[in-house]
Amino acid sequence: MTEHAPRVMHGIEELRGFLAAERAERRTGTRGGRVVLVPTMGALHAGHLEHVRRARKLGDIVVVSIFVNPLQFGPTEDLDRYPRTLDADVAALREAGAHAVFAPSATEMYPDGETGTRVTGGPVTRLFEGASRPGHFDGMLTVVAKLLVIVAPDVATFGRKDAQQLFLVRRMVRDLNLPVRIEPIEIVREADGLALSSRNRYLSAEERTQALALSGALRAASDAAAGGVTAALEAARGELNARALVELDYFTVVDPGTFLPVGDGYRGEALALVAARVGSTRLIDNATITVAPGEH
Repeated sequence: MTEHAPRVMHGIEELRGFLAAERAERRTGTRGGRVVLVPTMGALHAGHLEHVRRARKLGDIVVVSIFVNPLQFGPTEDLDRYPRTLDADVAALREAGAHAVFAPSATEMYPDGETGTRVTGGPVTRLFEGASRPGHFDGMLTVVAKLLVIVAPDVATFGRKDAQQLFLVRRMVRDLNLPVRIEPIEIVREADGLALSSRNRYLSAEERTQALALSGALRAASDAAAGGVTAALEAARGELNARALVELDYFTVVDPGTFLPVGDGYRGEALALVAARVGSTRLIDNATITVAPGEH
């Protein structure tokens, strides 16, 4: 744990100056100067704090960015209603051991309005989460690229819960030869299996119970996957269809290497993805499963 509250900075040049000084001081002393970035949009929960605790083991200077990125929000999504809880976030980050918080304004990140230069992620950005949120992933990749340039971290953490985001960020880093290692952080779950999410706060007690269908469907798919992809999909959908308040968006099985759906002849490790609306709250989850080909 850090002994003091993390230093909160809102300007790019202030952050760069802070990091340059920290790196210089630590590299000339007995401590290292390895920087780890934990990018977030704030409204932090225990899953985010697990990133920070992991980051402290991966490096010497932990920087948490808190920025609600307007490029990720479509015209039908209410950017202004996204929760902004900076004071509470900073207090939680002190307990978790972060050294610095970078909380820029939209004007600081995009001084000329929406940037004319965008990072585009190709066809995968239009699948699954991208199908319901056009342009979301290009906006995400653009701001992640900017944060990696601004902070110049040695390592950056991304959660496995946002599997499509993780895939796209890793591919961008590889394709653009960016000098950073992307460290995946395992999904943090409640004791009953529900994946932690900032959106869980919007669930009623009954919706919270029914939301367990997502993790239940993933378990059912994993148990049935020895019979092939079709068997896994049928088992998962049976679990989801049994819940009256759960409206399925998609349940699919993809190749982790391409993030494209696989057929029933696929064999080996795969990623099962689920998205559903529980009441008015949209939730996502995923799990790695081992698939054997079904009978033909």
